Amino acid sequence: MQLLLIHSDYIEFEAKRRTPVAEEVGEAEKQGRMEEALCAFIAVEKIDEDDVSAVVAAGAKEIASVAEQVKTKRIMLYPYAHLSSSLSSPAAAVEVLRGLNEALREEYEVARAPFGWYKAFRLSCKGHPLSELSRSIRVGKAASSDAAASSAGAAGRCIEAVTPTEKEEVVSEALKAEAKAVSIWRIMTPDGLMAEPEKFDFKGHENLRKFVNYEISKSRAVESVPPHVELMRRLELVDYEPGSDSGNMRYYPKGRLVKSLLESYVLERAADMGAMEVETPIMYDMNHPTLKKYLDRFPARQYSIEAEKRSFFLRFAACFGQFLMSHDMTLSYRSLPLKMIEMTRYSFRREQRGELVGLRRLRAFTMPDMHTLCADMAEATREFETQYETSISVLAEAGLDLSDYEVAIRFTREFYEENREFIEGLVRIVNKPVLIEMWEERFFYFVLKFEFNFVDALDKASALSTVQIDVENADRYEIDYADAAGALRRPVILHCSPSGAIERLMFALLEKAHRVSVEGKVPMLATWISPTQVRVIPVAERHLARAEEVAGAIGFRTDVDDRDETVGKKIRDAGREWIPYVVVIGDDEVESGKLAVTVRAESEPRKPHKVEMTAEELKARIGSETAGKPWKRLALPVKLSERPRFI
Repeated sequence: MQLLLIHSDYIEFEAKRRTPVAEEVGEAEKQGRMEEALCAFIAVEKIDEDDVSAVVAAGAKEIASVAEQVKTKRIMLYPYAHLSSSLSSPAAAVEVLRGLNEALREEYEVARAPFGWYKAFRLSCKGHPLSELSRSIRVGKAASSDAAASSAGAAGRCIEAVTPTEKEEVVSEALKAEAKAVSIWRIMTPDGLMAEPEKFDFKGHENLRKFVNYEISKSRAVESVPPHVELMRRLELVDYEPGSDSGNMRYYPKGRLVKSLLESYVLERAADMGAMEVETPIMYDMNHPTLKKYLDRFPARQYSIEAEKRSFFLRFAACFGQFLMSHDMTLSYRSLPLKMIEMTRYSFRREQRGELVGLRRLRAFTMPDMHTLCADMAEATREFETQYETSISVLAEAGLDLSDYEVAIRFTREFYEENREFIEGLVRIVNKPVLIEMWEERFFYFVLKFEFNFVDALDKASALSTVQIDVENADRYEIDYADAAGALRRPVILHCSPSGAIERLMFALLEKAHRVSVEGKVPMLATWISPTQVRVIPVAERHLARAEEVAGAIGFRTDVDDRDETVGKKIRDAGREWIPYVVVIGDDEVESGKLAVTVRAESEPRKPHKVEMTAEELKARIGSETAGKPWKRLALPVKLSERPRFI
């Protein structure tokens, strides 16, 4: 049996037309509505016919367990054949559905949609971390023979076999706590005033309004494809990988180049702050006593695997590797604040399937993960502010200004009351209203965090940069440093990602480019991360030698369009690739030695801005634009005629 379990604000249905296998029901049973309910979409399978009573018992147990977790006493049973390709007979399906109804009705208010009817239904999913779960029920012989065929379904968590050796996806206690956490939401302005969101005037702050609605509603599922998906494919940067798990992507040469440049830049900025680059494993022992405790304090779903009779999980951050390393170090106060960073390729989180789309939310992602050991809270808040400002700078150099994202600052009430002026100072730095989330009690390992959140074309927000003040893990991992008197003390730890996940930064840059295009401007990436920085287009074959000479003189990432196409098509193709500088070489350019250069950053739609300059002048201009940034050579052959097509 396959189950898809949705915690809903409401579920309503109406039976429209019967099929040849429809069960007989009265008029009153052809429609129904239930509010604040767990909706159990059910597909009864062929193997369930071996032991219907055991399947009913196991299914009722799982449905009840989830109902208990989400704190509801209402359950809607909804037959849904689309969850399986190996369906039982209609008679067995009806028997199971009726059995579930009987098994659950003693403890719950239960309703059931009729089997075998074409039905219209409307459903409002709550969107919290436990609101979308799946189960594969296997009992008896079927459990051992068919467990490998079980599916994770539409989202979240999967039980592969309901047996004495049942294996569940790990859901941390922090994730469960997050679903129950009561948040106090406010908008804080640069003058330190706070207002309830419903009383705040969002005029001039429309993106903030969208972000606030997204955060408070907690609706994470994506109903349509965001614009960046088309762009990432058209630009031949990134694509879906059908041969892998959802949320794992393939990067074509140009996409790998962009990603690599962003990775290198973030690492260089971290090095400027004094961070030491390290590398740690991607797999850890699920039953390691320290790691198990941390696992329950981190709000994320994990991948778990079995090997040599041990349970392991794939890391969702570089925290534990760096903390275990810090535990083994000999530290003095003279070394503090001490910073370590790892560019994790990859971190893994079993994000819910309905949330996975393009580069916005992935199950395997690259996270620049920096941790700072601070002597005390005073040093931690100073470092926090520095890293806050550095994150603003990192995003700006990549192409995102303060106007492109919204700020959220989250903290416990106790921390706010002790550090009110510090938090108000953070708001003054960005000089615009920010979203405040305050908790009466601490649910996680941190007492303060900020996030910079990009709101996309679908009004979904995604966190980029973040810094957190961690007050638990120095104790948990027994990380000590010797103070000036030689006494051992525990540091305060900062978690920092100056850019957020690299893939998500790419998502934000592409979504911003789409928005720029909608506003009637010319979209582009910053010159330093553009896969091709200059394209040289010879008008005719006789100009090819000069084009190659010019390309060599300019250097940087310069390619030559030597294809047998018209000049107009070559220019249009360069525009579709967002190339910053396009040089056309004809008779006049060969004779004069000057170049006719189209500058994309200064162009308008259908109004290219052309400048005459020498190769040396163009080289100097690009050099000034890319100064202080990492550089890599072209990811593809210089001549376009020699390049493969990936899409």
